[in-house]
Amino acid sequence: MIQVATYSGGVSSSVLARGPSTGTGPAPLRLGALTVDPAVVLAPMAGITNPAFRTLCREFGAGLYVCEMITTRALVERNEKTLQMVRATPDEEDAFSVQLYGVDPATVGRAVEMLVDEGVAGTRPAHIDLNFGCPVPKVTRKGGGSALPWRRVLFRRIVRAAVAAAGDVPVTVKTRIGIDADHVTYLDAGRIAQDEGAAAVTLHGRTADQLYSGTADWTPIARLVEAVDIPVLGNGDVWEADDALRLVAETGCAGVVIGRGCLGRPWLFGDLAAAFAGETRRALPTLREVAAVMLRHAELLSEDQGELHGCTDFRKHVAWYLKGFSVGSDVRRSLAMVSSLDELAELLAGIPDQPYPVAVLGGPRGRTGPPRPVALPEGWLADRDDPRPPAGAELMVSGG
Repeated sequence: MIQVATYSGGVSSSVLARGPSTGTGPAPLRLGALTVDPAVVLAPMAGITNPAFRTLCREFGAGLYVCEMITTRALVERNEKTLQMVRATPDEEDAFSVQLYGVDPATVGRAVEMLVDEGVAGTRPAHIDLNFGCPVPKVTRKGGGSALPWRRVLFRRIVRAAVAAAGDVPVTVKTRIGIDADHVTYLDAGRIAQDEGAAAVTLHGRTADQLYSGTADWTPIARLVEAVDIPVLGNGDVWEADDALRLVAETGCAGVVIGRGCLGRPWLFGDLAAAFAGETRRALPTLREVAAVMLRHAELLSEDQGELHGCTDFRKHVAWYLKGFSVGSDVRRSLAMVSSLDELAELLAGIPDQPYPVAVLGGPRGRTGPPRPVALPEGWLADRDDPRPPAGAELMVSGG
């Protein structure tokens, strides 16, 4: 059955109901005074979830849209790039969300104080998330990200410092199943986060050594739901709105966190809002409609960064938007080298319209690759109760 939906972003898209959905979504997510309805959160992604992309996603559907990961040391040092990254958009004044990375409780606490008490971001955040899920080597080799929950005393002190400094701003925790199959941490991490006053915990259904390979295991998400009383959000392999419904139904999680699934598909948030409301419509935009979204994305980046930098930043999104469409290699190369909005508009206008390539639905997007051993500080696994931050572990550059 063909339907027509008009999204808040102004893009009128043909939509196709691809069979009935398996139920409705969870109740609105409550994080302190903040209500997230529907219970959908955009995961921080380095170089992706900047103000322009957050605005674009919000134009398609409601939810909570988190900025790129910010390192606490860089924020405390008032690194210029970091201060630029931790900016709210005009429509985020009541729901500005920041994710922080850090390995030292004192530094994390100071960074939270700066955000909450000093207004260093220009807008007081409505929500702060702590990153204990990043699996990339530059983070884990310093004991951060998904390596840190193994040191449970240090983990506890970091969460405690953040919650104490945040006051009435809700603090949440994002983590993975563990370092690898022999070093599982998610149950301890969830219970500690709850004990220390975290408002919710997000669990990605992979270990750190899996990176983004294979298939996410949602069973630990269900186990964590049973183990704690605070809301648990599920993350991992939500490529379509019906995946989100299935994740909620199978695990009992209180909401979903969307990462790679929205790359080149910001209208996924409209699909999620519809699915959580019990509606069966799903967006299948034509190439002409996708081109309109691409141009809107580039315009937002240009407004924020200047036209040349904005168009340069947009280049990495081209392949995601055009995935599955029949577009010649010469045109793709030209789009991936675009330097102005007029050039982008002209190239897009020259591509014949075509229906959405349904064959790509449900498939992975973004980073993939084989599993590999996790880079860790020397002796990191020896003592789970060692409270000391690893020497020289703080990163000065945000993102990751």
